[in-house]
Amino acid sequence: MLVKVSGSAVQGVQAITITIEVDDTGGMTGYFIVGLPDNAVKESLERIVSAIKNNGFDRPRTKILVNMAPADIRKEGSAYDLPIALGMLAASGQIAADFLSDYIIMGELSLDGSLQPIRGALPMAIQARNEQFKGMILPAANAREAALVNNLEVYGVHHILEVIDFFRDPSTLKPVVVNTREEFFENQQHFELDFSDVKGQENVKRALEIAAAGGHNAILIGPPGAGKTMLAKRLPTILPPLTLHEALETTKIHSVAGKLPGHASLIAQRPFRAPHHTVSDAALVGGGGVPQPGEISLAHNGVLFLDELPEFKRTVLEVMRQPMEERHVTISRARLSVDFPASFMLIASMNPCPCGYYNHPEKQCSCAPVAVQRYLNKVSGPLLDRIDLHVEVTPVSFSELSSENLQKNGAEDSATIRARVIKARELQEQRFADQEGIYCNAQMGTRQLREVCAISPVGAKLLKTAMERLNLSARAYDRILKVSRTIADLAGSEMIRPEFLAEAIQYRSLDREGWAG
Repeated sequence: MLVKVSGSAVQGVQAITITIEVDDTGGMTGYFIVGLPDNAVKESLERIVSAIKNNGFDRPRTKILVNMAPADIRKEGSAYDLPIALGMLAASGQIAADFLSDYIIMGELSLDGSLQPIRGALPMAIQARNEQFKGMILPAANAREAALVNNLEVYGVHHILEVIDFFRDPSTLKPVVVNTREEFFENQQHFELDFSDVKGQENVKRALEIAAAGGHNAILIGPPGAGKTMLAKRLPTILPPLTLHEALETTKIHSVAGKLPGHASLIAQRPFRAPHHTVSDAALVGGGGVPQPGEISLAHNGVLFLDELPEFKRTVLEVMRQPMEERHVTISRARLSVDFPASFMLIASMNPCPCGYYNHPEKQCSCAPVAVQRYLNKVSGPLLDRIDLHVEVTPVSFSELSSENLQKNGAEDSATIRARVIKARELQEQRFADQEGIYCNAQMGTRQLREVCAISPVGAKLLKTAMERLNLSARAYDRILKVSRTIADLAGSEMIRPEFLAEAIQYRSLDREGWAG
């Protein structure tokens, strides 16, 4: 008897429906899987047979052939255990096969028949709805994630017997219901960190506000203990809230990577990823034998924080250059090529020298000038070309640290700063409404730059003087204009006034010739 069961495979962040054909051909006992399965899929037969036997069913005593179509797509992982097991039981006449083809069924089986969570439930559910399947059956741990998709019945199960009982009597299971919008808006504002916790560092807070308002990349340069990491971790609290579309897109990436927390549904806050400096090229940008999203994709719609930037391998940093410009990364293999989105804000931090105390107001630097320059040269010019703000972070004084009343000292909370950022972003959305793929000032191209960043003769003279006296590189020109446009948006000004240009110029520390001696 031939039985067809539907499953799903994930390629990149999209899913493809897989038809699992199970045929009880009679004859000698044997189990065979065809259709380009990997080792994990081949090994599933041993798990399936044990799960069937341990739950009171008869293991098939005839030849069982399992075909996974389309046969030219490689099938990976253990998530096909459940559909293959149901197909084998139906093909051997132990359960009815009437409604099996109406559902996408996925799940990894334990030897006792219980189900383990899988990866990529959200894109699978989206594809199931697009192909008008009646519903989806998957492990309970993934049910809330898949239930984000409307117009699709999602059933979360803990054991294979629950699935078998469902096909005998559909009333035994109730579909999981998630109020996507309610959960999304309820969890948007819950932050553990806040900018009001930071004492002093008003100039750095201002720089991060500008970065958030324009989507600019930034690098923080300062001695150990100055607060670079603490400030960077609070950046997501002042970014505009995710839209529902962005939240679904971000959740899909984390689902494919298996990074969603247990029983999670929708990611409601912008991600903050901080990989260690020992990260490999593939772990950062994505890759592997089976292409998986890397840290830059996991930071999509959020922040990628690279602490101690010069300690990262140069090859790791250089592979980021193209994704930073194009906002997506393409991973190519012999059999397939997949695209992962990678629109993120890069926030990096670094010490100014190996000992960390170059330009420190109190401590003496013990590094030779050539050692300082060599340390800074670990970060390439082309990478710095993609970072708009270079912010010098100085240590906080004792008087600021010992202050008890933050409000009297002007420390704003994240909500106050965020309101200004949102207002500036709204101006940019209106400005670029007709420009596809451009949502903030940092994404402007040369043509848009000339159109929206016109400066007065006084401003042009100031910029020319700064370029000459501070020995700023030519690549700093466009960055200064973009940052000054964002400063003007924060001030609600149509024109880029000279004071806005002056503030933007000070954020180009590493472009100054001789900055490190």
